[in-house]
Amino acid sequence: MTARTVILVRHGESTANVAATAAEAAGLEVIAVGTRDADVPLSALGERQATALGERLSAELDGRPADARVWSSPYRRAQDTARLALGDTAPFTIDERLRDREIGILDTLTVLGVDVRLPEEAARRRRLGKFYYRPPGGEAWTDVALRLRSFMSDVDWDDERPIVVFTHDAVVSLFLYILLGFTEVELHEFLVTRVVGNASVTRVSQDSNGPWRVEEFSDDRHLDGMLRRGWAPRG
Repeated sequence: MTARTVILVRHGESTANVAATAAEAAGLEVIAVGTRDADVPLSALGERQATALGERLSAELDGRPADARVWSSPYRRAQDTARLALGDTAPFTIDERLRDREIGILDTLTVLGVDVRLPEEAARRRRLGKFYYRPPGGEAWTDVALRLRSFMSDVDWDDERPIVVFTHDAVVSLFLYILLGFTEVELHEFLVTRVVGNASVTRVSQDSNGPWRVEEFSDDRHLDGMLRRGWAPRG
């Protein structure tokens, strides 16, 4: 074995991303989503982001996307990003272990909404911290890490073809937590000034059996070309 590469892709902007930003800016308690999390589609901008992402991935994979092993979260926004980015060049496998973190009772609530409507949960979240807090009916980050460890145990690491995963921001972060061997504190320190952006690429690699290293984190240079081609963002 000489090298391994894992390319982690966050889905393009979704309609829920747009609604959440608008609700937080307006000081609302509830985010107007209108569908269950698994069915949230990409926004118009998100579709353009996913298309631009396709050019980037083709370059990352030396023009041979079909040679990669590709997985996707079952959620619509991730699958649609994969289809728009890859077209018919690389079929992908859906794995429910790659889905977004489930937030249970907090679903569709803004930060203000949680504070106002569920003050005891807001206090418990502050006390336990982001990593271990599990909302009723939802998951802690540690729960997501457990299902990712299960996913990784099923991957054939002796197969040196690149791996591409279309997924969500928390999942990208927890892939790094596992592969790089972070502690809770180290993951927090890594993310405190970093955000996993929509349609961004995070690439980690490993030589032989050495340590994993981050080659790129949340890189979205491929989206710059959208503006050069006159693709103005739309909400």
